[in-house]
Amino acid sequence: MNIATILDMAAEAFGDRIGVVCGEARLSYAELRNAAWNAAEAIKASGASYVALLDVTSPAAPVALFAAAYAGVPYVPLNYRLTKAEINELVARVAPAYLVTSPDYARLVDAHAGVTLVDRQHFMALPAITGEPPIPGDDPREVAVQLFTSGTTGKPKAAILRHENLSSYIFGTIEFACAEEDDAIVVTVPPYHIAGISAVLSSTYACRRMVQLDGFEAGSWLAACRAEKVSNAFLVPTMLQRIVDHLAERNEAVNMPALRALAYGGGKMPLATIQKAMALFPGVDFTNAYGLTETSSTIAVLTPDDHRAAATSSDPAVRRRLGSVGKPGAVEIEIRDDDGKVLGAEEAGLVFVRGPQVSGEYLSLGSQLDAEGWFPTKDCGYLDAEGYLFLDGRSDDVIVRGGENISPGEIEDVLLGHAAVADVAVVAMPDQQWGEAVAAAIVLKPGSSVQVAELQALVKDHLRSSRVPQKIIFKDALPYNETGKVLRRVIRLDFV
Repeated sequence: MNIATILDMAAEAFGDRIGVVCGEARLSYAELRNAAWNAAEAIKASGASYVALLDVTSPAAPVALFAAAYAGVPYVPLNYRLTKAEINELVARVAPAYLVTSPDYARLVDAHAGVTLVDRQHFMALPAITGEPPIPGDDPREVAVQLFTSGTTGKPKAAILRHENLSSYIFGTIEFACAEEDDAIVVTVPPYHIAGISAVLSSTYACRRMVQLDGFEAGSWLAACRAEKVSNAFLVPTMLQRIVDHLAERNEAVNMPALRALAYGGGKMPLATIQKAMALFPGVDFTNAYGLTETSSTIAVLTPDDHRAAATSSDPAVRRRLGSVGKPGAVEIEIRDDDGKVLGAEEAGLVFVRGPQVSGEYLSLGSQLDAEGWFPTKDCGYLDAEGYLFLDGRSDDVIVRGGENISPGEIEDVLLGHAAVADVAVVAMPDQQWGEAVAAAIVLKPGSSVQVAELQALVKDHLRSSRVPQKIIFKDALPYNETGKVLRRVIRLDFV
């Protein structure tokens, strides 16, 4: 099934319902489809092989996504936060392309043969089609979306998501038209992230109003939620922390009676943050969603009932699940050791996933699935006896000290338990004797202080001596990317 069919279904069932809100702009689902039809005709006329977007979140993002599907070419949203050289390298890789952008980002794009630069305002005001509406293709194996990875260890890889992968995710997790007419979701994730893609597809299939913000600031987010009576939201952990801090610093009442559900994901959620958030929003259903680009978004969920059970249970095994990412949804998950052996409950190893929504494919590199269809996520973790998945970070983040694998996550959890610690990242540092040693970068709470020796003793008391940070530095803030993942590669530079 072509993902454009999702928009067809929404427009035919609830064409008058508002689908997108961005500032003063409001588009019904019928208007969204008409804009996508108009754009699809222009894309076909251009002869482009890709539809690219280089811009912040706006109504142009869902229009471009669906227009590409109608036109039968892949949609490629580009990271506008990259340098000019990096942006132009990606643009060259998708030529010939129909590139939608705005003046702020158009100036970063050099002239490329076969690349048609289209201003966002012009794109949203294309002439109406004169013939029959475009009919979506019927090959589920066609490429729907191409997303470039962050490229932290080399040139960005182009992850391929086919129509069948994205459709499988949507149909396996959401009921069509499940949203009430007044329901709205606030969208803060950038359009070039898989969460931005899934937000458009899932909201359209649910027939839910999308309230778009072109950036995130806690006060503006709260104001938008109140003004639009937002019922649903998705945040990365750092965003939720900023909202919690904003409310606490101003002693501000939440005052968001319409908000019913808040999902989070994209990075490790500190236990203290989710506990504070649940206390601030007692009537809200919290969901932890874990997924990857290569899996078409979410593959495991910690449900609202799981959150409530973990927060109120006296059983340590149940309480610790608040730090898990929940159970797998419409996929299978296995934990394997370095030799490929499947591990049992509580045994930590590498996370593998399998299912129809899993692409595991990169342009030029081909499929990364094994012979039985399993994809190596490169995340480390373990399953408990009830099937809840606990993550220990990326395999690249593991510290190898004298042949012993050490997870940064378990050390970070201990350090975050100290009353003076606001944020922490544990990384590897070079060591002549052990090869690698443990190092920690710590952000203290305002007005707090603590001695390095005290923090080292805390880790030693809770974990083995090999886990004690050999070096600890204090920073004003840790570097994060826009989706809430701490940039450990940047932090490691402090310990070279």
